[in-house]
Amino acid sequence: MTGKRIVSIGECMIEMSGGEDRSYRLGYAGDTLNTAWYLRALLGKDWDVDYVTALGKDRYSDDIRGFLRENHIGTDHIGTIPERRPGLYMIHQDKGDRHFTYWRDQSAAKLLADDKSALQKAVEGASLVYFSGITLAILAPKARGRLLGAIVKARDSGAKIAFDTNLRPALWSSPRVMASVLTAAASLCDIVLPTHTDEAPLFGDKSAEETAERYLELGVEEVVVKDGAKEAYIATASEHVRIAPKPAEKVVDATGAGDSFNGGYLSARLSGKSIREAAEEAHRVAGVVIGHKGALVEPKFLR
Repeated sequence: MTGKRIVSIGECMIEMSGGEDRSYRLGYAGDTLNTAWYLRALLGKDWDVDYVTALGKDRYSDDIRGFLRENHIGTDHIGTIPERRPGLYMIHQDKGDRHFTYWRDQSAAKLLADDKSALQKAVEGASLVYFSGITLAILAPKARGRLLGAIVKARDSGAKIAFDTNLRPALWSSPRVMASVLTAAASLCDIVLPTHTDEAPLFGDKSAEETAERYLELGVEEVVVKDGAKEAYIATASEHVRIAPKPAEKVVDATGAGDSFNGGYLSARLSGKSIREAAEEAHRVAGVVIGHKGALVEPKFLR
């Protein structure tokens, strides 16, 4: 895989992360943004990483744009919906357990695919387009169609398409719709990065191998099956490997671990590494991330 521009599509939210003392720290995160962050941190300056979403015209929307630019993530294709705001979620800590509460009904990102021409322009010339099941879940059905149409055009123009199914049942109208949309989206992709424990209840997969085989049968070239702290299973038509993570030195916060794994894996593949080497790098990056608080770890800790 070679190329110089990555486009990640999804929702950036305001994150309020709470401690045991009930104080909160403001930050920004979202599954596809987290992966874009790690791609940006791990790849050289000869790569451009752009984020595609929609924000409002409020102070926090402006702060998000500024935050992305300061960290060298492109904002040229972020739409503006004046009457909308960024979504927000709070992380509550209770004796080491994390609980999430979301406010996203009026999230501007739910309208990120309303402008078909802007969406197609955003992915034009991309080497890699990355999106997730959450990206699809927050969109209305017609908007999902516009997004997938833009992805097909990007792939036809030579882009690789990577997709984390990232199942969030609460965001879907029914399990049947969720399974149908995710399967249709995966069939358009070159690389799919599912999590076995999430997929098994929906699709009936009894093992990581079954999860991988299901996507390979759709025509996906490369399936990277994550399973939390357990080994990853990577499959192509001709190669199958299992890579276990090294024991973590410490676990502070698992927020964004899977997203950082994806960033580590994709950055390695874009740098010409084998699937085995890419999985090892993915585990390394995720191991660093869980040793820090928050979804976005400073790049200096990743090198």
